[in-house]
Amino acid sequence: MNSNQRKRWFGLVLVFFICVIGSSAPFQHFAAIPNELRLFSGQMKRLQYGVPVHAEVTVDPHMLQINGSSSNSLSVNLNDPLSLQPNRSGQTSMKVKLFGKIPFKTVKVNVIPDLRVIPGGQTIGVKVKSAGILVVGHHQVEDQDGTKKSPGEAAGLKLGDLIVKINGTRINEVHKMADLCEKAGNGKKPLIVTYKRDGKIAETRLSPVFDAEDKAWRLGLYIRDSAAGVGTLTFYAPDQGVYGALGHVITDMDTQTPIEVGEGQILQSSVTSINKSQDGEPGEKRAHFVKESKILGNVERNTPFGIFGKMNEVPTHSYSNKSLPVAFAEDVKEGPAQILTVVNGQKVERFNIDIVHVSKQSGPATKGMVIKITDKRLLNKTGGIVQGMSGSPIIQDGKLVGAVTHVFVNDPSSGYGCFIEWMLQDAGVLLKSANGNKAA
Repeated sequence: MNSNQRKRWFGLVLVFFICVIGSSAPFQHFAAIPNELRLFSGQMKRLQYGVPVHAEVTVDPHMLQINGSSSNSLSVNLNDPLSLQPNRSGQTSMKVKLFGKIPFKTVKVNVIPDLRVIPGGQTIGVKVKSAGILVVGHHQVEDQDGTKKSPGEAAGLKLGDLIVKINGTRINEVHKMADLCEKAGNGKKPLIVTYKRDGKIAETRLSPVFDAEDKAWRLGLYIRDSAAGVGTLTFYAPDQGVYGALGHVITDMDTQTPIEVGEGQILQSSVTSINKSQDGEPGEKRAHFVKESKILGNVERNTPFGIFGKMNEVPTHSYSNKSLPVAFAEDVKEGPAQILTVVNGQKVERFNIDIVHVSKQSGPATKGMVIKITDKRLLNKTGGIVQGMSGSPIIQDGKLVGAVTHVFVNDPSSGYGCFIEWMLQDAGVLLKSANGNKAA
């Protein structure tokens, strides 16, 4: 065997060993040691890397203790669980040396002030008014010459456009459009329409047409200024007086575009019956508003992760009035969990589920986890996840980890959930800088 052949064989053998080592469980666990850790002050966190290696870990014991030690340097076996106990909020570092001599990794540790919220589960009524008038359709108007057209469509207005001003004056009530339309038609002057599309403001001229059949001036638009429905309260943060609910954005039922909220209210609601989910046909909660004059809170934001606002008082009919700690997205794991929701009246009940898949998300994104209902009581009552259940809090290991968001149409026992971290950010309870990443 000549020199070139020996080198070639040596290279192949080396590549083989690298592949074997790289695919081995200890090496993968070793590589899993993160560059950054996030902890809540006062909440112990256990790490399990399963690497049969001794190491020396150096930390600031006033801020972070390893395995209960008050020493700044500790010899540990990385094959055993490590317990981290953060004592106060701030930033520090954890230096790891293999065999006590070889520098391996410096882990940045970000300790966030402890955060606890009261989990929801109550069915709530939601009423919102948009921040303008939403275009939800076009219709043809027949003028005195028999010509049919839609003035609104001719002016370039599309489904999902939000009309925010007419002739320079803000407008968000449909009933005011009739008078403006009539005045413009009689005066032979077009309406100057300011509208928002995809976050950008534009302007157009809209000339009403006299409807020969109805004997009235028409714009050729179907429009809407409000929406109402039921959902589930996810959490209430008593220290800040704010809440989060639904777990997903409210969209217009015709255009499927997110509603830009001008103002809104949440009300007590009671479940009267359940239309069970079946394969290919999601069910729904049927509910009615209780004491519409009693407003629980307002709606200030409608985001991809739900609705948020101020709550006037501690919500009643809670499963428990005790606050729970919350989990970061990276702390959620596959396995048993529970949801809180209402299936009859106003009683919040606890039901078993499995978290069957967890997505790795370093920034806000929907569909953080896939869940499956395993509780026979809930399956018998609802057939799985039903409309109106969105926002039901997901609890794992005594922590609030997320909220139910969507049902799988072809398998109503399963659906998506979002991480509670992103809802807390949108509520203003958890700072977006806390995770050191920018929103996706």
